[in-house]
Amino acid sequence: MSRSRARKPSRKSATASLSQLRIIGGEWRGRKLQFAPVEGLRPTGDRLRETLFNWLQFRLPGARCLDLFAGSGALGLEALSRGAGSVDFVELNRQAAETLRGQLRLLQCDRGQVHNCSAAQFLQGASGNYDIVFVDPPFAGDLWTETLAALVPLLAPGALVYVETPRDTLPLLPPSWQLEKDKRAGQVCMRLLRASSADQED
Repeated sequence: MSRSRARKPSRKSATASLSQLRIIGGEWRGRKLQFAPVEGLRPTGDRLRETLFNWLQFRLPGARCLDLFAGSGALGLEALSRGAGSVDFVELNRQAAETLRGQLRLLQCDRGQVHNCSAAQFLQGASGNYDIVFVDPPFAGDLWTETLAALVPLLAPGALVYVETPRDTLPLLPPSWQLEKDKRAGQVCMRLLRASSADQED
């Protein structure tokens, strides 16, 4: 009896150590997936994701996507659910990366690849032609400007880049990039940018 009671809390604590997110559209709509509750991780909420993927709906089918600072993988998984051709997930935290690999296995999805490294390391060695990129780094790191600059040679002509920042933060954009859409929700600002093909040819 005492042994049986001792085992139950350990199983519950293992389950409690993971948080959940919900896929809100596409093939896996309604699926609840687990992610590691890493310090500083902020999965993009349902309402913001709904807005973002309404913006992207006509560009997603078959798109080659990059989810930098992937964390829970909420953005990349949503993209795959809605028909993206492939997604590279980049996540520095080992636990978060392993949990994300597990979610892809659970979904039986071979269109996603998880890279357990920093965004800077990945961008230094990556090959280009991404159609859509998600940039949602930890807000305390102030990584937006350097990340956007490093992305320039890796983008397909006319690529779209989603950037999530604190409400009053405006990152420095590469020359000729254009703001396509923006929205403020609470303390967060979401922006969809279009990369200039001229920058990629320089």
